[in-house]
Amino acid sequence: MKTKNMMICALFAALMAVGANVSPFLTIGGVPVTLQLLFAILAGGILGSRLGAVSMVTYMLIGLVGAPVFAQFKGGPAQLLSPTFGFILSFIAVAYVTGKLVGDKVHASKTSYITAALLSLFLNYMIGTNLMFAAFKYWAETPDGFSYLVAWGWMAAYLPIDIGVAILSFAVIPKLKIALKGTFRVEKAA
Repeated sequence: MKTKNMMICALFAALMAVGANVSPFLTIGGVPVTLQLLFAILAGGILGSRLGAVSMVTYMLIGLVGAPVFAQFKGGPAQLLSPTFGFILSFIAVAYVTGKLVGDKVHASKTSYITAALLSLFLNYMIGTNLMFAAFKYWAETPDGFSYLVAWGWMAAYLPIDIGVAILSFAVIPKLKIALKGTFRVEKAA
């Protein structure tokens, strides 16, 4: 990997750390409100699938070695057992799929952006919520009355925010690509 690409991946990993902690004390149903989805979508949309995913893996590894970069300034290997760790894993998939759909196109069609936005939200919610449910069911302290339906009910509170974040990110990606053109080489989607 070229030095320039490593630096841009590190930049997006740092942006994820900032996005994770913009509102460290605001939680809904035990899940903190963050801007991580925004930065995961931007990473894939601007860097492409491979580099976008690499930047999200970098963020995850930085947190797992102990740096307090996860939401609410958490970090360390114990986070693997956190009910919200599934969302961190989902950001890798979000960046990769977003990059595959719009990563190398400066002027992608609105249909591509809408498809990418919906698929990004779907992946984030499916991976994150299902792993959160599994964590609460099998190894984390389960809240009273907790069920699969309750887990999805918690996520319903976030849906309007996340729809807005997805729309914002896909409105910003083409402008950022034009502004950054020539700054770094974005991989071509295969």
